[in-house]
Amino acid sequence: MDKTLRVTPDERNNAYRKATLRLIPFLIVLFILAWIDRVNIGFAKLQMLNDLQFSEAIYGLGAGIFFIGYFLFEVPSNLYLEKVGARKTLARITILWGAISMAMALVQTPTQFYVLRFLLGAAEAGFFPGVVLYLTYWFPLARRARINGLFMTSFAIAGVIGGPLAGLIMSSLDGLNQWQGWQWLFIVEGAPSVLAGLAVLRYLPETPAKAAWLSPTEREAIRQDIAADQRDPNKQSSLKAAFTSPYVWLCAAIYFCIVSGNATIAFWSPSIIKELGIQGTLNIGLISALPFLAGTIAMVWNGAHSDKVGERRLHCAVAALIAALGLVLTAALLHNTWLALLALTLASVGILAAFPVFWALPSLFLAGTAAAGGIALINSVGNLAGFVAPYMIGFLKTSTGNLSAGLYFVALLEAAAAVLIILFIQKPQAKLIPQEARS
Repeated sequence: MDKTLRVTPDERNNAYRKATLRLIPFLIVLFILAWIDRVNIGFAKLQMLNDLQFSEAIYGLGAGIFFIGYFLFEVPSNLYLEKVGARKTLARITILWGAISMAMALVQTPTQFYVLRFLLGAAEAGFFPGVVLYLTYWFPLARRARINGLFMTSFAIAGVIGGPLAGLIMSSLDGLNQWQGWQWLFIVEGAPSVLAGLAVLRYLPETPAKAAWLSPTEREAIRQDIAADQRDPNKQSSLKAAFTSPYVWLCAAIYFCIVSGNATIAFWSPSIIKELGIQGTLNIGLISALPFLAGTIAMVWNGAHSDKVGERRLHCAVAALIAALGLVLTAALLHNTWLALLALTLASVGILAAFPVFWALPSLFLAGTAAAGGIALINSVGNLAGFVAPYMIGFLKTSTGNLSAGLYFVALLEAAAAVLIILFIQKPQAKLIPQEARS
């Protein structure tokens, strides 16, 4: 570790405490807005399919096509972030997705639906991996899983508040000025994102060195820790090395399987709950919050416990297995309202608990430009599951008349994630890193 300036343990802990309190709540709010604007289509579906005469298959394709735009633009966005900085990049992303989300209120045809969902994905591309990359500038690997867990509570919290909020908007504003509840949902939930994007420009510091609210010693403490991480000889630093590493592609495959479950609970929980016999958009919204509330608790605990014991592989694999079990039980118990809700909650616990630990894995072998490109590549490829899972569930529901087949399909992917982690992540990293990437 650098000896430029002596830093005491208390000063180091104070630095990270300040950074956590200053950055994480703000980033959580941003991602809550992003997540709500991404998945509110699941609640809009309860009205708009009937109003627009869309089939379940049209909905599944439209919900999933978001991730095609996401996939195509995510790596360029993250590489651009490294060049121009987090503040400008995250502001641009936030303003664009808010505006496009509001435009969803004007959809009348399947083509318009597909185009706007694609553009929403293209606009949001780079936000999540951008934040993951941004946090590597502030928190060293030893503290990363806990910080990731805190930040990633955002989409769990969004699930907790998004459902009741969507139900309230759709039930209370339906018919106002001759607009349907689902149209008001997009307008009311998209506008805050535009304002939040403007706030990013004033609030978010680029790096610890530019954080006026840190003392010189605290800035030095963070600089030393991040520098020590970057000097790890096993880490890749070139973009080419990251893209040719089997370990990166392995992580992308694992993430694909994990994200399939997340897309399922995000886009289909309202439909699952409705199929269980719950009536009324507000009631559905309130009940849909419960699985996400349990998942939020599990996410924070799993990330903190992983940091405490210094173990990543089993924390992620066991969570994925719990997710698979929960989805299987949900599919098998659709005839029993309360048991199926308990099973859906179990699935949410496993799905959400896997995320913070998973994102500690790429930092073990990526640094610099490789981190920007590799993290974006893993996230973009993995998030293709956000297209595959909703589409397959919609297709299988249209074909079979029920949700069980689709839930079994996603459960199989979650189990595959656990198998890949157990079989391959335990292998020595040096064997998975291209020779030219080693120093």
